[in-house]
Amino acid sequence: MKINGGLVLEGGGMRGIYTAGALEYFLEQRVDFPYVIGVSAGACNAASYLSRQKGRNRKVNVDFIRDPRYLSWRNYWKTGELFGMDYVFEEIPRRIVPFDFDAFASNESEFVIGTTNCETGKPQYFRRSDYGDELLTAIRASSSLPFVAPIVNFFGHELLDGGISDPVPFQQAERDGYKKNVVILTRNRGYMKKPSRFSYFVKRKYPQYPQLYNALKNRYLHYNQTIAELEEKERRGEVIIIQPQEPLQVSRIEKNPVKLDTLYQQGYRDAESQLNRILSWT
Repeated sequence: MKINGGLVLEGGGMRGIYTAGALEYFLEQRVDFPYVIGVSAGACNAASYLSRQKGRNRKVNVDFIRDPRYLSWRNYWKTGELFGMDYVFEEIPRRIVPFDFDAFASNESEFVIGTTNCETGKPQYFRRSDYGDELLTAIRASSSLPFVAPIVNFFGHELLDGGISDPVPFQQAERDGYKKNVVILTRNRGYMKKPSRFSYFVKRKYPQYPQLYNALKNRYLHYNQTIAELEEKERRGEVIIIQPQEPLQVSRIEKNPVKLDTLYQQGYRDAESQLNRILSWT
């Protein structure tokens, strides 16, 4: 079933397992979008959705969560990376749970990946024609959280987590011509982001990137404004939002597989409950 609209995916670290569940339902029902845009964990999950690999997102995010090479403070103290970036973006997709690059390439849907440019503090987007065979590097850049992952140099740009500058990139979807979008959020309805308590550390960590500091300092304002705009569009019937209704029991760096699987199933059920609305709406 081809949907006449875009698919917009928020990040959120391990909370992205909610998105993985929703996308698994879409895969099973053969629901396709001509345009997908995501940041961070949203971009990670979108890749396996677009390569049509059923069950892959769950396997990678839940079955590997106890592996210290995937996520651990041991990684951080040894390499400065909380998530083992080489393990997640090289070992797993190329050797352990192979990503189907051919199937991804044969999928005609556009896939836009959002990152944050450290020099400008603004979003920088990459589409298929930009990243080509460097898909994994683009997703890695989008998923590189400040403080706990190194800056990624990609085609001469210094990049970090796309969620810093554009946490829910529906406006880019609109600029790309998609005025109706299904948006999957990983925070519960009613959630409001608070100011960061780590602004001082941002200046110390990234003194050469003052615009990145500004983006991180104002991130909560941008996020809350984005959600307010989305909810207004929802009231006008311009977007369909799929999101948890109750506060999550899963953190950004959650390692409890039971909690993760529960949230995965919740995402699956919530997507199922919205399918008829999506089909009639678009």
